[in-house]
Amino acid sequence: MPEPASLWEQGDFLGVVLSSAAPAGSGAAQAKTPKSKRDSPATRKAVASREIPANGALACEAPAQETMASEGSASSEAPASTDALPEPPGLSLPQTISLPSFPSPTPRGLPPCPERLLIVDTETTGLTPAKGRCIEVGAVLFHVPSRAVLSQLSFLLPCSSNPAERVNGIAAAVTRLEQPRDQFLACLAAMAAAADVLVAHNAAFDRQWFGREELPPLQRPWLCSMEDIRWPAERHLRATPSVRDLALAYGVPVWATHRALTDCIYIAQVFEREAQLEALLQQALLPRKLYRARLPYDQRHLAKEAGFRWNEGVQGAWSKRLTEAERGLLPFEVLPAEGDQSPNWPQSA
Repeated sequence: MPEPASLWEQGDFLGVVLSSAAPAGSGAAQAKTPKSKRDSPATRKAVASREIPANGALACEAPAQETMASEGSASSEAPASTDALPEPPGLSLPQTISLPSFPSPTPRGLPPCPERLLIVDTETTGLTPAKGRCIEVGAVLFHVPSRAVLSQLSFLLPCSSNPAERVNGIAAAVTRLEQPRDQFLACLAAMAAAADVLVAHNAAFDRQWFGREELPPLQRPWLCSMEDIRWPAERHLRATPSVRDLALAYGVPVWATHRALTDCIYIAQVFEREAQLEALLQQALLPRKLYRARLPYDQRHLAKEAGFRWNEGVQGAWSKRLTEAERGLLPFEVLPAEGDQSPNWPQSA
C-alpha cells in the first residue's frame, strides 16, 4: 500500500506558513524551502515531534533555509524561527466540546433503584414465632451508589433456652447478660427509617419476627436476595443459593455462618463486588405473585431446578414467587397459590 503524501506535498504547507508570517507590504521575497529538504527524514521527524496547542494553532520551527531572491525585488532573509505563527487557513483543529451530563433514565417498566438498603438477618430458637423466638439481630446500612457500608449493628435478645444452639452457637445464658437493648432497638428503628428497602436472605423467614415482642415493625419494602434477585449466570449459582454459596461465588471469604451480623456482611460484600447491582435490584423489585408448580411426580426435578421450593409458601407443593414475564418463560404449568395475600411482593411488613 503506498504511503500517503507527506504534509509538505499537500499544498507546500511550509511555504504557506512562512509567507503568512512576512509583514504585509514589505515587498520581501517569500522564503521557500526546496522540496528535497522539505521531504527529508530529518524534517519529517522534526514536524512529527511538534505538539499542537489546545487552541488549534500550529507552532513549529522552520528547518535551516536558503534564502532565494525573487525577480525584481530585494533579497531578504527569512526568520530562523516562527514560534508565533498565525493559524493556517483551512487547518483549524476542532475544540473539545463538553456535553452536559444528565442522570440515566429509569428503563421503562422498572421501578427506581433504591439508594440505601438495610440488610438484616435474624437468629432464632425455632422456625416460626409460634415455636420459637428471635435471639439475635444483625443489620448493615448499605449505600448503593458508592458500594459502601454506612453503619452496622448486632445485638442479642434474651431467651430461657435455645434448642437451635447447635446451629447458631448462641448459648441461652449469654443472651441474658446485661446490655443496652433499648438503645440497640432504637438504633435498629432509626437505621430502618434511613433505608429505602430492607434486604434479607430468605426474607419470608426473617420478616416474620419483626413487630413481635421487643422487635419494632420495619415499615419498608422487603427484598429477598435468595429468591428475588436473579444473579448473573456466569456466577454458576443455584436458583436459590445459600449465603455461603453466594459469598464464595463472588470471592468473599467465609469465616463463620449462622450468626446474624456475619451473614449481613457477606451480602454487603457481594453487593460491593457486583457491577450491575442497580439493574439487579430494579428487576428484583418488580411485583411478584406466589405460584405453585403443576407437575407429575416424575417431573418434580423441573420445579426444583427452576428454584421452586417444597413445602415453603404452599404446603405439599413446589412454589415460588414470579413476575408475569418469568411465569411465561417456564417450561411447565403453574397456578396462583391459594390464599396468597401478598401479590405485590416485596411489600412492607
